Amino acid sequence: MSISPAIPLRPFHLAFPVHDLAAARHFYGEILGCDEGRSDDHWIDFNLYGHQIVTHLNEQLEQNGIINPVDDEQVPVPHFGVVLTMDLWSELVERIKETDIQFVIEPTIRFKGQIGEQATMFFLDPSGNALEFKAFGQDDQLFAKD
Repeated sequence: MSISPAIPLRPFHLAFPVHDLAAARHFYGEILGCDEGRSDDHWIDFNLYGHQIVTHLNEQLEQNGIINPVDDEQVPVPHFGVVLTMDLWSELVERIKETDIQFVIEPTIRFKGQIGEQATMFFLDPSGNALEFKAFGQDDQLFAKD
């Protein structure tokens, strides 16, 4: 079964580990601007552009450090993020540049002049989880092949 473009897009849910809930609360709430939902001593729900992400405490968290080459960049795997509009992507770029967060991959245009051309950037949360935020000049390029 394929998902038809006529079906309204639904929010996704992603739960992932963090080593420090206070640092996660600051990063996702204050820096990324995510509204906080429910929480407990070991987890926090956040609204990431309409999607539910949940940080779960794992004080022994270790990172794997896997990277894969994509368009001459070394992309961290795993990673997650959101496809934004160009305006929202540009706003987030400026917000991140105002912090001490280091980009893993600086804001750039990937696949320039090709099918799937996109603005992208990667950075890490305080627990080392990789995030990618991207935007397309034309949304129909998201899954374009030819």
